[in-house]
Amino acid sequence: MKTTLYYGPWQCRREFMNGCRRECASEGHTLKGCMWLADFKFDWEGSLVVLPFPVRAGSRYAIYHCCCGYIELSKEDTRAARKKWEGKRESFRRSWSEKFGTWPQKGDDVSWAGHHIRDLKHGGDPVDPNNIIPVEPGVHEVFNEQYPACYDGKSPWNTVGPDLPYTDN
Repeated sequence: MKTTLYYGPWQCRREFMNGCRRECASEGHTLKGCMWLADFKFDWEGSLVVLPFPVRAGSRYAIYHCCCGYIELSKEDTRAARKKWEGKRESFRRSWSEKFGTWPQKGDDVSWAGHHIRDLKHGGDPVDPNNIIPVEPGVHEVFNEQYPACYDGKSPWNTVGPDLPYTDN
């Protein structure tokens, strides 16, 4: 299987924004914004056992973040969550690599960051595999710069964007 990663951030499409509205409300919070962080594209080529002819298939999986009106953790609690992540980071990367292919690196020795979709400052689980994606360093900086605007309910994260914000060739 080949995994291709596309990175935003992009404005959330209506479907994601509506899902975030429901998610925030179900937890007793107000929706402030929504960020479409990435799309994972999975491509597979092989042959069927029963019918020996080549087959190609694929799918996409969108990763988006709901900026609900979560209470911010204290600096001490945020630091404790980060320390927990740092203790599990290498084993998490190995596990991710077994499922999706090698954890991406910049050059030969610098691994991409593990971005917490629900950030640690707003109570994101530091070691939940469903809360962490690999993100190249420059994009990770953009995410971290844009999260405060999303949590503050600022444009463009508080409005709906296009259904498909990129094209792949």
